[in-house]
Amino acid sequence: MRTAKKNRVAISSLDLVLPATSANLGPAFDAAALAFGLFLRVRATPADDFSITVRGRDAEICGRVENHLILTTYREVLQEAGKPAQPLALQLDNQIPIGKGCGSSAAARLAGIALAVHFGKLRWTNSRIVGEASRREHHPDNAAACWMGGLAVARMSADSEAQVACVIPRGKWPLLLAVPDEALATEEARRVLPSQYSRADAVTNVQNSMLLLAAFVQGRRDLLTSALDDRMHQPYRAALCPLLPALQKVAAGTPGVLGAVLSGAGPSVLIFLDNKVGAERAKAQVRRQLQARGLKAELIATAITKQGAGRGKAWTQRRA
Repeated sequence: MRTAKKNRVAISSLDLVLPATSANLGPAFDAAALAFGLFLRVRATPADDFSITVRGRDAEICGRVENHLILTTYREVLQEAGKPAQPLALQLDNQIPIGKGCGSSAAARLAGIALAVHFGKLRWTNSRIVGEASRREHHPDNAAACWMGGLAVARMSADSEAQVACVIPRGKWPLLLAVPDEALATEEARRVLPSQYSRADAVTNVQNSMLLLAAFVQGRRDLLTSALDDRMHQPYRAALCPLLPALQKVAAGTPGVLGAVLSGAGPSVLIFLDNKVGAERAKAQVRRQLQARGLKAELIATAITKQGAGRGKAWTQRRA
C-alpha cells in the first residue's frame, strides 16, 4: 500500500500588470470606466521582510513601505481572512500618475488584493476581487476596468460583489491624456457635488450615457461629442480642474478632437481623438491652445487597452 507524500511547494512569485483607468467618462458618473495604456507593473516575491524597489513615475511616493496602499490592502485582506501575511519584496514599475484621476488607487488596491489571494491561497472569483476593491474605493468603475480591461460598466450588488459588463470598443480609439502638475484628492472633488439633482439633469445623463455606450459598441464616433455632455459632476468640479473648461473649448473648435472629459474626479482630462488624425499632430494643436490660455499640462498619447490585470498571463496561469 502506497503512502501519500506530503509535498511542500513554495508559493511562487507573482507578476501583475494593472492598467490606468478613466472613470465617469462625462455622463456615466460612478457607472463606467475605461482602461488605457499606462501600466503599474508589480512583481512580488516571498522574503524575510517587506521591501519595495521602484522605477517610473512618482517613485518617491511608490517606494514608501510605511502606509503603502498595496501592502496595507494586502495585510488587511489577509487579516480579515484569518491568514498570516507573508513578507514580500515588491518590484514596481509605475507609469500611472498618482492623485491625478487616472485610477492609481484602484490599481494599488487591486494589486494588494491579488497578492493576498495568491499568497494567502484564497479562492476568490473575479467578481469577489473587483467587489472588494470597489468596497474600499467606494465605487466600482475604476476597479472593474482595471481588472477586466476595455470599457467596463459596473455596479455593486447587495452581497458586496461587483456586477460587471465588459465591452471591447469597436475600432481604434486614440486618446490624449492631459495631466496637470497639481494633484486633487477624490474627497475634495466629491465635496463640491450637490446632494440632489433635477429630473431634467438626471434624464439627460441617462440618455447621454446610453448614447456613449452605443458609440463605443458600434464604433460611432459621430455620437461621441454630444454623448459626452454631463450635468452631474463636471459643472461642479470645473473650478477645481481648470484644464477641463479650456480643453472642452479646444475640443469644440479643433479638427480631429472629438471631445474632452474629466478623467475620474480630475484634475486630469481625457481627450478623445479622431483616429484619422495623428496623435502627434493633435498633441501639438492642443499644446498650442493651452499655451494661448496660459495653461500647461503634460500631454500623453495613449489608447483604450483590452488588457486588464485579471486577464494577464501570470494571473490566468495562476488561476488555471
